[in-house]
Amino acid sequence: MDFIFIDDMQVDAWVGIYPREKAAPQRLQIDLTFGVPDIAAANDDIGDTIDYAEVIARIRQELSGKRFNLLETLGEHIVAMLFDEFGAPWVKISIAKAGIMKDVKRVGVFIERGRA
Repeated sequence: MDFIFIDDMQVDAWVGIYPREKAAPQRLQIDLTFGVPDIAAANDDIGDTIDYAEVIARIRQELSGKRFNLLETLGEHIVAMLFDEFGAPWVKISIAKAGIMKDVKRVGVFIERGRA
């Protein structure tokens, strides 16, 4: 299996349980890796793979219109989207909030899923 990665994607999203987090969207850092068919490299055809530009646009679109209490739920939502809409066989995602707590650089979640 081949993989595509998106590193340090910056996106604003409504996520959190605390009043300060519900007051405004927060800046998130997303690292995403997903499997793609091996045939893409053999055929040199974008139609045989997952277009990372479409993935990025779709994530931004989803996060602009939804609210999440937990990063875990937001992450699972993105994983499901990669499976259902893009046909990815495997997804690994890391989502972090930067500077959310005093003396802490980032807090976040890491999720890795393969299709059953």
